[in-house]
Amino acid sequence: MRKLIIIGLYASVTACASGPTVYAPANGSDRGYSERQIESDRFRIRFDGGSDVSFEELENLALRRAANLTLERGGDWFEIVSRSSEGDDERRVRVGGSVGQTFGSRRYSGRSAGLGIRFDPGAGDKTIYLEILIRSGRRPDIPEAYDAWDVLHAIG
Repeated sequence: MRKLIIIGLYASVTACASGPTVYAPANGSDRGYSERQIESDRFRIRFDGGSDVSFEELENLALRRAANLTLERGGDWFEIVSRSSEGDDERRVRVGGSVGQTFGSRRYSGRSAGLGIRFDPGAGDKTIYLEILIRSGRRPDIPEAYDAWDVLHAIG
């Protein structure tokens, strides 16, 4: 039993070893954003997050980066030409248990209990990819076009 408690504590501590997902450049860490210029007005944005954020929250962070990048490059609005995601919302540590009882003739019966701990360091990691075109002037009325200032006011 003592061994199980030690393993459980170790799994809990190491599950929290990755930092929280925040709006910041990745800079070699496993959290944050990075972008790559593909053409003069086309960028690919990548935002990596952990189990502390949902896919929706991570996409909002990626949209925020797209809006800031648009304004940094002198644009007014951006168009998302491609978006994708990968990863899952699984928890890093899972605990399960079971209890059993067997019945037999005379003295051949018994009871048992089991506890299982699963530790998956990659569970919950997720990535959002956006490919954007930065534009200036009047934004067209299409679903893929986002006003940079409106995005920043709406999601931060």
